[in-house]
Amino acid sequence: MNKITLILLIFISLSLKAAAQDFETGITDQEIEMAKYDKDPQANAVFLNEFGNTRIDEYMDHIRLIHTYHAKIKIFTKEGLTHGTIEIPIHNGDNTEEEVNNVTGFTYYKDDNGIIQKAELDSKKVFTVKDYKYGSTVKFALPALRPGCVIEFKFELISPYWDHFRGWTFQDDIPKVNSQYEVHIPGFWTFNASLRGALKLTKSNSEVERECFSSGGSKADCSHITYNMKDIPAFVDEDYMTARKNFLSAIFFELVEVTNPYTGVKTVVTKEWSDVDRQLKISDEFGVQMKRTSLLKERIAPVIAGKTADIDKAKALYAWIKSQIKWNDYIGIYSTDGVKKALDTHAGSIADINLTLITALSAAGLNAEAVVLSTREHGMVNNLYPVLNDFNYVIARLTIGDQTYLLDATDPLLSFGLLPLKCINDKGRVISLNKPSYWIELSAQQKAATTRMFDLTLLDNGKLKGTITNYYKGYDAYEKRKAIKKFNTVDEYVEDFDEKQPKLKVFKSDIANLDSLENPLRETFEVEIDAFDNTNHDKLAFNPYFWEKRTTNPFKLAERDYPVDWAFASDKRLVLVMHLPAQYIIETPPQIVAFSLPNKGGMFATTFESQDNNSFTFSNITQFNKSVYDSAEYPYLKELFNKIILTEKGDMIFKKK
Repeated sequence: MNKITLILLIFISLSLKAAAQDFETGITDQEIEMAKYDKDPQANAVFLNEFGNTRIDEYMDHIRLIHTYHAKIKIFTKEGLTHGTIEIPIHNGDNTEEEVNNVTGFTYYKDDNGIIQKAELDSKKVFTVKDYKYGSTVKFALPALRPGCVIEFKFELISPYWDHFRGWTFQDDIPKVNSQYEVHIPGFWTFNASLRGALKLTKSNSEVERECFSSGGSKADCSHITYNMKDIPAFVDEDYMTARKNFLSAIFFELVEVTNPYTGVKTVVTKEWSDVDRQLKISDEFGVQMKRTSLLKERIAPVIAGKTADIDKAKALYAWIKSQIKWNDYIGIYSTDGVKKALDTHAGSIADINLTLITALSAAGLNAEAVVLSTREHGMVNNLYPVLNDFNYVIARLTIGDQTYLLDATDPLLSFGLLPLKCINDKGRVISLNKPSYWIELSAQQKAATTRMFDLTLLDNGKLKGTITNYYKGYDAYEKRKAIKKFNTVDEYVEDFDEKQPKLKVFKSDIANLDSLENPLRETFEVEIDAFDNTNHDKLAFNPYFWEKRTTNPFKLAERDYPVDWAFASDKRLVLVMHLPAQYIIETPPQIVAFSLPNKGGMFATTFESQDNNSFTFSNITQFNKSVYDSAEYPYLKELFNKIILTEKGDMIFKKK
């Protein structure tokens, strides 16, 4: 029997044979009377028990992956009723497909007389919805759902895709009392198993099942492995995180080696990075496209004519590719149409565009390489094993002297060296035509920066009149340009801005550098703001954070087991110059504070200066100097936002002389 490699901290013991340990069907009085889950009183539902079992076996004369699932859930609230609607995604191939069989379900509840009732799922109400060509969803809703009920359901899934051994997610958005997963893997197959997430297994063990697999006269022992986790907390999504599947506690399997049960031929499935390098370099849809520099030399000649500096050539080619090829919304690392067709038709996929960019840069004599990566929604790449399916995006890496630039030419509003947020996700693999591949960090080379400058005068009628000037750099400039470009004209954008600010009226506006992507974007508005009904008051309260006051802390968890990932550093500044009527003086100035994060991670600070008691300058800065903060830094971020919110509640008081 082939050895099954397990990447786990727990070593697995062996015995002779065991059967799958599913839990018994039915409920107890304690479960039906349960009013809340003591370990999470706010939970709207809880998994009382969950069991899964997957094996490779013969099914109707074919080798299949057979997965059974059994769950029992207590529903406490109306919001928890959503857990009574079950969706099972299945995959369809061109000639084969997964199937779901033997679906059963029950709802246990107390009727109006306090008598426990049992409602059974009607098999006719289990239906399949076609989502797209290769994917469908089996759906059903348990009957007689109501707060206080317990639901229980089972199903069997038969899959022809035994090479994609089914993983198991222990953690969900509601807590679980117990979750157990058992696998039966015949000796003809070898898998790597990896446990991910912050939680650890409660127990794990392995047992040998003698001759558990038989097909076509071939027999094999199986490893029966049990993974168990108890008292699993709910996973709570919060702002500033990448795909939740990166952090859920789960176990995944990857095929390493398979021996054909009928021929005895052994095939090594898991490749080394050298194998992946070769595969990509010889691929017509990848490496071959990067070699077609001769096709582009004539085309790029006028683009770089007269430019002697490499950086100027690179920027010209980057702008040219963006103008020549429009993204057709297709994502992937392989070219669909090729460099020539993409340029001829002025349309192409992510790979078409960025592989053309790499080829153009190389044709100009510049050092350009491809970087394959996984976008934030797609999840993080497994660094341990080369699995090409982990990657779904490709960008360019350009090196000029000791400076490197990461480039994506698929969005015309991206400035040189600015990656889209979706691409800033852990690590990418650099694929070069002339050297082995290697990992790089996918970090933002620019920050998000905004400076707002207000010069306002308080008039006797209670209105503030003056100018607002906003400067945007890096990611903030990119987002603002996208927002403006959604409108047909700049005037339409200004009109929309005016309409969305009910107390503000724009008299005149100017937007500079909208299409000059290498320069900061600047907005200037001459405005009038309804601040007070009039100034016939002894005192006036004014909040200097009136433009963007923060009232809600984005961080609410007591603890967070996954990082806070902004993707880029940020710098927000406010400068307010205000002139008061002669009859007013400043009685209560704004609070002057200076809060900081450990290790120079960020800060929030204010300054105040009064010139003649009728005018003042107030400034504020909020900086986050890191793009990612680990879970140990979470309490400091949370506390900083609490202090910011408390500070921004404070008003200034203007007093009549």
